[in-house]
Amino acid sequence: MTIREVYDKMGADYEAVLHRLPSEALIGRLLLKFPADATFRTLKDALAAQDAKTAFRAAHTLKGVCQNLGFDNLFQPVYDLTEALRGGSLEGSDELMPLVEKQYDITMQAIRDYEASQQ
Repeated sequence: MTIREVYDKMGADYEAVLHRLPSEALIGRLLLKFPADATFRTLKDALAAQDAKTAFRAAHTLKGVCQNLGFDNLFQPVYDLTEALRGGSLEGSDELMPLVEKQYDITMQAIRDYEASQQ
């Protein structure tokens, strides 16, 4: 599986990220680091604890990571959640978080498939 195929599988624009990051090798290294990032878990935990401030910080961080890595499929729902949390309220997060989770799962599966293909 190629890195381009990973981006296609997750519904993201590989060409856009290739213009932003200098090499396919760097994209591949960053792609493989994403599963170890704890931001998504922090977001879920903060929402479960009704901690809007921590949830906002985690969503904002995840949004930036998605934007940098070109995970367009995950970026948009995380962006929407970030904006909903921006005012310090959890209102709307119950509707938005399932969309984030769905795209996160799609992204993680594509990365896992890529990892498996590299072994």
